[in-house]
Amino acid sequence: MKAIILGLAAATSLFANPALAADAQRETAGALADGRTVEAVTLSNANGVSARILTYGATLQSLTAPDRDGEPSDITLGYDEAAKYQTHPNYFGVTVGRYANRIAGGQFTLDGKRYQLAQNDGANSLHGGAEGFDKRLWRIISVEEGPVAKLVLGLSSADGDQGYPGSLDVTVTYTLDDHGDLGILFEASSDAPTVVNMTNHALFNLAGQGSGEDAMQHWLMIPASRYTPVDDALIPTGDLEPVSGTVFDFREPRLIAQGLREGANEQIVKGRGYDHNWVLDKGMTAMPELVARLAHSGSGRVLDVLSTEPGVQFYSGNFLDGTVTGKGGTVYRMGDGIALEPQKFPDTPNQPAFGSARVEPGKPYRHAMIYRVYTMPEGMAERP
Repeated sequence: MKAIILGLAAATSLFANPALAADAQRETAGALADGRTVEAVTLSNANGVSARILTYGATLQSLTAPDRDGEPSDITLGYDEAAKYQTHPNYFGVTVGRYANRIAGGQFTLDGKRYQLAQNDGANSLHGGAEGFDKRLWRIISVEEGPVAKLVLGLSSADGDQGYPGSLDVTVTYTLDDHGDLGILFEASSDAPTVVNMTNHALFNLAGQGSGEDAMQHWLMIPASRYTPVDDALIPTGDLEPVSGTVFDFREPRLIAQGLREGANEQIVKGRGYDHNWVLDKGMTAMPELVARLAHSGSGRVLDVLSTEPGVQFYSGNFLDGTVTGKGGTVYRMGDGIALEPQKFPDTPNQPAFGSARVEPGKPYRHAMIYRVYTMPEGMAERP
């Protein structure tokens, strides 16, 4: 199985007819508590892949893909009703920003000035603060059909929003082609120096959400030789630790479940499982490159995550505790879905050795990522 998954990049995709076009449908999806209308746009191709995006949170509400027998399933966790993303926020499929992941103490210094951010994770700031981009109603800029279906969403973030400096103009562009590539492009420009780190927070279960299977028997590969260990508050210590010889080594595919109960590893104990950033061997790249590959033997589905960013946060759904009821009345429990979030490293504004998250006038932010869905070739999905 390991060799099979490593070789999947060369496998023939389900979606191989370049003459097919992709469709885009816009509709009303409900209303928020204050009466504002939420819209949804569904991008779909002729091969059974579709993505439904909500204007609230620029949220990937669903990603539907066929299994090896052609049977479609929604492979993302979330809610059926748009309003529930507001009343029961859990980051399912949302766009997170201004700064994805954690900033220690909710503070950072830029050009000698200290900025205090909204603290919504104990003393820390998480995913942009209490009113991050995931809790905003985005506007639709354009919807297009054609060889590649496209949705462009826009948002304006004022100077001082959640404590961040600079007025920020943001767009998120979703695209879907007939090969099964769902592209997400994050772009932001500022009128003053600031920090930006955006990503998507989809939680995946390739067996299909609500299937009754959790995601812990999925195979995962991450091409990273190091990761960033964390303290008790899940803030990186600043070290770049080798994965070799540890349960954090996913350079060859392994079952996620194999490392979850490794109580001798203090990092697994601190994260209640995996909730860490991997330092990708590829580093920053001009074009999206592979950052993770997830595969499910039973359905034959494979998800490749590609990105231009230098890190990826792998979160194994550790805080799903049975108190959340999602799509189709499914109660979500620990491990029912996993997140693979391409990003700059957590707490980069406070840790210069991690690089820079700085954005300034004339030097806009750009992060391009892809969720690529396909199936394993026939006869290549047996369990080892």
